Amino acid sequence: MGRDLGLDGVVDHFTLNSDEAGWLRSKTGATRLGFAVQLKFLTWRGRFPRMRMELPPDAVEHVAKQVGVAASELGFYDFTSRAAKRHRSELRDLTGWHECTKTDLVKLVSHLVDVIWHEERREEQVRAELLRQMRADLIEPPTAAQVNAIIRSALHQADERAVAEVAARLARAKDCTRRLDALVFTDPTGDDTEPGDTAAVDGDDTADEDDTKSVLADIKAHPGNVSLNSLLDEISKLGQVRAVGFPAKAFASIGVQVVGAWRARASASSPSHLRRFAPEVRQVLLAALLFQRQREITDTLVELLNSTVHRINARAEKKVTEAFVAEFTKVRGKSGLLG
Repeated sequence: MGRDLGLDGVVDHFTLNSDEAGWLRSKTGATRLGFAVQLKFLTWRGRFPRMRMELPPDAVEHVAKQVGVAASELGFYDFTSRAAKRHRSELRDLTGWHECTKTDLVKLVSHLVDVIWHEERREEQVRAELLRQMRADLIEPPTAAQVNAIIRSALHQADERAVAEVAARLARAKDCTRRLDALVFTDPTGDDTEPGDTAAVDGDDTADEDDTKSVLADIKAHPGNVSLNSLLDEISKLGQVRAVGFPAKAFASIGVQVVGAWRARASASSPSHLRRFAPEVRQVLLAALLFQRQREITDTLVELLNSTVHRINARAEKKVTEAFVAEFTKVRGKSGLLG
């Protein structure tokens, strides 16, 4: 048997109302009790019990008292019998619950995409939203394999929708997509090669690969030790990112987790790998990388500047202290005194 719900849970979920009690008039004994517990389990969990072991003992006792049947009678009720299946069909007609159809599957996927496309990507949260919507629509959950298929399809379509939305924003910015593609097709600091240039994509692109790899590597690289050179390198890196000119609101309303996932894909991909993506996907991944790196580089510059100023102050203080001590310990007329 399942675990006890406790008094509050039993009263809230397993108390029959007047209409439900009326549905039991033609039933007696184990059939009456089995029908009642299936009904209340359905309204509690959004599905029918698969076996007697799923039922909380205190809930069975509570329902048994209400229908006037001993709780032990439930042992004579077979939840896999044709009678139990007929009872479930009758309960669907009475309550409005129904089994999940192909049309329901399509609607559920569409609903999930509308809810999660701009932010949520955690599977457990998507699953919770799916179960909540099925309960709201009085749909009995399908098999575990079908639930997983719904979640995978929704996540895939949600990502496609988010990519399309951001790609459209990038396309509206003048020359932004061309400069993003230049990061993986040629060195943006040199002569531009159009993405459609097959010689740069399909031919011998060793030189271009070295150039683009160095540019992307510079953008991805983290700063070294605190020094003037590190500060200048980060300033140069920030200039390279800003030169792309992607819109400030390109990722407005897009969740941090989504942008982070895109950035991770771009960071893990080489220029030659990024070239194989569809243009919209490639541009969004690169924009996500630049968007987050711009913030990180700015924060790094602030930290480097503070550290550099502190180091300058420490060195200046040390130098002044040494000069003061030297002046303080200087003995005037020392040669005459020694003589």
